[in-house]
Amino acid sequence: MIVRRLPAAAAAFLVLAAVASGAAQEEWAFGPFSRVDSADPCLAPAPGLRFTCPVRGQSIAWAAKDVFNPAAVVRGNKVYLLYRAQDSLGKPAGTSRIGIAWSTDGIRFARNPAPVLFPDNDLMKKYEWEGGCEDPRIVRSRAGTYVMTYTAYDGRTARLAIATSGDLFHWKKEGLAFGDAKGGKYRDLWSKSGSIVAEVRGEDLVAASIQGRFWMYWGEGSVHLAVSEDLVRWIPVEDAKGDLAVVLAPRPRAFDSFLVEPGPPAIRQEKGIVFIYNGCNNRTGGDPSVPGGTYSGGQALFAADDPGRLLERTRSSFFRPETPGEFAGQVNNVCFLEGLARFRGRWLLYYGEADSRIGVAVGARR
Repeated sequence: MIVRRLPAAAAAFLVLAAVASGAAQEEWAFGPFSRVDSADPCLAPAPGLRFTCPVRGQSIAWAAKDVFNPAAVVRGNKVYLLYRAQDSLGKPAGTSRIGIAWSTDGIRFARNPAPVLFPDNDLMKKYEWEGGCEDPRIVRSRAGTYVMTYTAYDGRTARLAIATSGDLFHWKKEGLAFGDAKGGKYRDLWSKSGSIVAEVRGEDLVAASIQGRFWMYWGEGSVHLAVSEDLVRWIPVEDAKGDLAVVLAPRPRAFDSFLVEPGPPAIRQEKGIVFIYNGCNNRTGGDPSVPGGTYSGGQALFAADDPGRLLERTRSSFFRPETPGEFAGQVNNVCFLEGLARFRGRWLLYYGEADSRIGVAVGARR
């Protein structure tokens, strides 16, 4: 496994040696990544944060229970995290809302006192109440607008949704990503985890146009594709039989034997599209070196001009639970990778620890 630990006194901007510990590092893959002990976690539950929920009509501690699964954005020489936070009121696990935090070094964060995207008495309420708004990923459009994919959860069905913003603090809900696709065929499909293919421009992750369209990896179980002309309305890619095309699937006897699920925005480079994903180990027939049910990180390489053509894939996980906070929490044995930022010449990887806290790992310069 290619994960090391930085001592507590290590400088936040230490240039890391690209030395693997265990599995070999594929030349095209991101990393290796090293946790920063002094920032474990970099965000934790905050019972003191309160706002007036427009649906409940009362002041609530909206981030009191758990905070996890963040998106990461660089803007104005700061790193912003858009993170999922749960209260202790909704059923069964608490209502989720999306908060925002910012940092000048990518390690230590200050927080906005109120969430920036949450269930409201609006047209999305029937899809978001009372489960909430979950698991954001964010890219920037060429025009400068931020596009967020998030999961709208009504307590029964998870549906992929889209929101847009000019400043990261004020968001417009654009509706369900697949609401109108194929005559509404996918409106009520269990769908989540939208990873839009992006390119690195400076420190921005900008949505990449490939074959004249935008592309998104999505799904939980297997990974699927969708295409869009405007980053708001998406059409799932189907195979010749009219079923959802599968571009990445679980593998027997591997860390991702039970399911695969997109991580941060996929990054298009000259050698291909690097796709960081989350894999869950099966309780039987999986990787015997990790407990069943463990969530770990993998990477796949797709063709730069064809997001559906898989070229290579890491056989072993490059990031898996190692610390007490990752072993025990709301869901045990979980490192869920979701935020990736290019900041001051290095990559920062943000992830959910046991669905309870947020951790950060620093990548080698490249």
